[in-house]
Amino acid sequence: MTVPEPISAMPTSRRTLLTTALASATLGAAGCEPRANRAVPASVRGLDPARLAQGFASLAARAAPAVLNLGVMTLDTLAVWCADDNRRFPMQGLVMAPLAAAALAEVDAGRLKLNEAIPIRDVDLSPPPSRINRVLSSGAGHIDLRAADLIALAVQENDNTAADVLMERIGGPGAVTAWLQQHDIKEMRVDRYQREVQTGLVGMESFRTAWTEEAAWAAARASVPPPLREGASARFLADPRDTTSAEAALNFLNQLSGGTLLSRVSTSLLLRLMSATAGPNPLREGLPAHVRLAQQSGVSPTDLGLTPAANAMGVVTLPNNRRFVIAVFLAGSTATAAQRDDLIAGAARLVVSALS
Repeated sequence: MTVPEPISAMPTSRRTLLTTALASATLGAAGCEPRANRAVPASVRGLDPARLAQGFASLAARAAPAVLNLGVMTLDTLAVWCADDNRRFPMQGLVMAPLAAAALAEVDAGRLKLNEAIPIRDVDLSPPPSRINRVLSSGAGHIDLRAADLIALAVQENDNTAADVLMERIGGPGAVTAWLQQHDIKEMRVDRYQREVQTGLVGMESFRTAWTEEAAWAAARASVPPPLREGASARFLADPRDTTSAEAALNFLNQLSGGTLLSRVSTSLLLRLMSATAGPNPLREGLPAHVRLAQQSGVSPTDLGLTPAANAMGVVTLPNNRRFVIAVFLAGSTATAAQRDDLIAGAARLVVSALS
């Protein structure tokens, strides 16, 4: 693996912004043992913390100057290990899973029907990627999509328009965060629509319907002067909005897989959607053959050599039926896409090797 660009090799402006942004986020002690760990006798923990700590240190060094975090919880013994359980990371596409869960909770409560037709007009569109945008840009004045289709597009394709339309239908970002709070998932928060997150990431004031196609959106982003984009990326990395801790991500996945968040039918639907997501799957690359993986990933666009967020989380069932949940976060990376994927896959391999 090629060594990522060191901070010292960056232009002065980007080097200052990156180091300031990464340092300004709340830090916790590395090698934490969260509350769940202390409640489990050492003889049945099911994880080798020394192996995890040693292996993670190597991965973190390879990730530099980015900040890497890893969290894992075994579902048989409820052993938990996090490299850092306090630091918050931008969720990016990871938000699709809790959004879908909150929408399915509305289905379970009878306030939303999966076959409900929700109208979408050009003024409702959000930044790419979005299959809905491509349909409407072809000349259709509006389309009606079922809530079930919006959920599937958000989870499986990280469709920003589907996510925003769905979020608005169930009450907005505050409603999603409130639902998470009700389930004691307190360090995962949803504050904005994707049309706000993605424009703010590059210093744009608001999204315009003229930017719904990939090429137009890329051109609009590139038209923002580089110093403004650099400053926006630094603020994004330090912003507490739309973030989660590793422990909160594990909490969400544990409750989802255990059936305590949703009805049996809705739980099965969401895990099935997460098992068939589109695009690269670096978590799976680090796992043995024949595993079952229900996952959600999220990567922010790379701009000026910096990828602010690259994350993956999932529920893993090994061939021997051992199960665990995993969350990997990478913030402020100057590595290539292949290098970032290799780090996430390496984190998954490390967890498998540390099962005891």
